Amino acid sequence: MKILVLNLYYPPDTSATAKMAAAFLGPLAAKHDVILVCGRPSYDPTERRAWRLWQTERRNGVTIIRVGSTDYPRTQMTRRVLNYLSYVALSIPRALFVPCDMVLAMTDPPFEGIVGAFVSMLKRKPFVYNIRDLYPDMALGGSIVQPGLLARVWERLHRWALHRATRVIVLGEDMKARIVAKGVRPERVAIVRDGVDTAPGADSSAVAEFDDEVIVAIRAGFRFVLLHAGNLGFYGAWETLLAAARELEGDGVGLVFVGDGAQRVHLEAASAGSPNVRFLPFFPANRIASVLAAADAHVVTIKRGLEGVVVPSKMYGILAAGRPIIAVAPQQTDAASLGARDGFGVAADPDKPAEVVAVVRALLADPARLAAMGLAARVSAPRYARVKESLKFIQTLEGASQP
Repeated sequence: MKILVLNLYYPPDTSATAKMAAAFLGPLAAKHDVILVCGRPSYDPTERRAWRLWQTERRNGVTIIRVGSTDYPRTQMTRRVLNYLSYVALSIPRALFVPCDMVLAMTDPPFEGIVGAFVSMLKRKPFVYNIRDLYPDMALGGSIVQPGLLARVWERLHRWALHRATRVIVLGEDMKARIVAKGVRPERVAIVRDGVDTAPGADSSAVAEFDDEVIVAIRAGFRFVLLHAGNLGFYGAWETLLAAARELEGDGVGLVFVGDGAQRVHLEAASAGSPNVRFLPFFPANRIASVLAAADAHVVTIKRGLEGVVVPSKMYGILAAGRPIIAVAPQQTDAASLGARDGFGVAADPDKPAEVVAVVRALLADPARLAAMGLAARVSAPRYARVKESLKFIQTLEGASQP
C-alpha cells in the first residue's frame, strides 16, 4: 500500500509524537510505501530546516515531505499556533497531490484528525485515525479552552472525524472507553500501546552500568525517592502530590521531578519551602536508564476527569527498568488497572493526598513487597515490547484497507 501520513512533528523534532511516529513508521515502511507530510522542525529540534514551500527527504525508508510551516519554538505558545495554522494551510493542498491508498492522521496539531478525515474524504480513500492525546477533551480538562461555542464546534467536527475513520487506533483501554462513549463501534477501535524497546534474548536480571552523578543528583539527602520523570503538563494531580510530599518529609521521602513543561513554574512556586521536593532538568538520552534506576518508585499521575484523555507512555520504560509504579490516578486508567492486575503498581486517589501518603508509608514499611513489585514490573515489560505493538499497528492498517 501507499500510506499517506499527516502529523506536524517528526524527527529532528523531539516531541513524544515525533519520536513515536518514527518508531512506528519505520517498521511500517519496511512493508509498505509510507509518505509523511509534516512541518518544519520546531519542537526543540536537534537541527533546523531552511524555509521552502516544501522539501523532500528520506529517513529509515519513510518519504518525508516537509511543508514550509513557521517554526516558532514550543515555549512561545501564542506563536506556536501559527505553526499549527501554517502547517494545515500548506499540508492539505500538498497532501491532495500525493497518490495513496490510505490516509493516516495522528494528533499534532490537536485538530489533525479532523484534517485527516477531510483529506481522506476529498481523496476518497480509507481513513485511519491514530489518537495520541484526545482533543478537545484534553484542552477542556486542562482549562486550555473554556466551554463554549469553540469547544462545541470542535467536538462536533471531531466526532465526525471519528465516525468517518475506518479504524481508530488508541493507546489503552481507558482511551478506547472514551472513544466508544462517543458512539464509535468497539470493533473499529484498536489498542496499540507505545510499548518499550527490549533487547531480544537479553537476560532480564542483567545489571546495566549507571551514571553515579545522575543517581546522586536525584537521591542525595533522601531515604526513599518518588520520581516523576517526564512532561509537567496540565494533566497531572500536582497539588495532591505536593500535599502528600509535605506530609512525608519527616519520613525521609523525596519527591523529585525530572523534566519540564507548562506547569513547572507553577509547581516550583507551590513547593517553595518544601525541602524534600526537587526539580531537575531532562537528562541526555544516554542517561535515561540511570534516571529510571534512581527511584525507589515512580509516579504516574492523571487528574480526575482526564482518564483516557492522556495515556502516559513512560510507564513502559519504567517497567523495563524494574521499578514499581504509584499511579496517582483514577482506577479506570491503564496505569492503575494494569498495575493492580500485574502486581507492579498501586493506585491512590488523585484527589486525596492522605491516600498517597498511606500508600507510600505502606511501601516504606514493607521492603519485600517493594522488591516484588519491581520484579513484577520487569516480568511485565516484554508483554509491551514495541516490536509486538508495531506488528499490531501494521496489521490494523492492513485490515483497514480491506473492503
